[in-house]
Amino acid sequence: MARLPPLNALKCFEAAARYGSFSRAADELHVTQSAVSHQIRQLEEWFGLLLFDRQGRQTLPTPEGSELARSLAEAFGIMGTACQRLAKSDGKASLTIAAIPSIATIWLIPRLPSFLRQYPHINVRLMHAVYGQPIDFDDVDLAITYGNWEEAPAHATKFMEGVSVPVCNALYLEQVGLLREPADLIKCCLLHDLDRKPWLKWFKAAGLKPIDQQQGPLFEGFNLLHSAMLAGQGVGLAPSAILADDLKNNRLIKLFDIEVLHEKAYYITEPVTPRLSRASEVATFKDWLLREVAT
Repeated sequence: MARLPPLNALKCFEAAARYGSFSRAADELHVTQSAVSHQIRQLEEWFGLLLFDRQGRQTLPTPEGSELARSLAEAFGIMGTACQRLAKSDGKASLTIAAIPSIATIWLIPRLPSFLRQYPHINVRLMHAVYGQPIDFDDVDLAITYGNWEEAPAHATKFMEGVSVPVCNALYLEQVGLLREPADLIKCCLLHDLDRKPWLKWFKAAGLKPIDQQQGPLFEGFNLLHSAMLAGQGVGLAPSAILADDLKNNRLIKLFDIEVLHEKAYYITEPVTPRLSRASEVATFKDWLLREVAT
């Protein structure tokens, strides 16, 4: 700490650089503009160089000032996140888990009470991970995502297979009649998740000519597709692993064993540099996840 300039001066400088204005920085920090100017002059004396290019009314950071401002913004962001997490804590170890909506809603939330009963000393904060978007591990301890397994990060752990099969509920089967062979699906309403290509792959794997790929509704997300299948609106092509509970309890019925999307998987990812303060809790949650999916 002895090697750092005064913290108040750094706060004033970061705000002034962010706004490009001493007066707006003063408003944010609830001090006078002259106080901001004084702190920044003090900081410039400490470094022995100018941090702002003062030309008329403009107060633009110099190249050195811009570099310092970026580093300070990142550092203050990390500090703010850490302080908020601690302020929300009740003394228990707290984990932040990011999961894609389908995993969170269909698989994880129904099982979460079991984890909390086994490990009452660990708090869990669950948030959505956005499919196809990078995880912000500044605020996440562990993530469950989905994609091509070969493209997963090197340190990822496979969680569930993503292979998919045709699925519907009993209500829909009553409407369309018994489906004895893959060709019978041609008379069904096919439900699509995000795009229509998986059904084309399935018909090819079944040795059939693809049907018109434009037929059937398209759902922007698996949770919507799942709801449509449960409501008896048609046949969906869905990962059997994530629907284990629905299949076991006959809420949904697997129609045929022909599988596609073998390259897909659900996988667990962690920060490249985990937080040592929660390493034990992260390992506990990860081990629990893998035990749950194994059973």
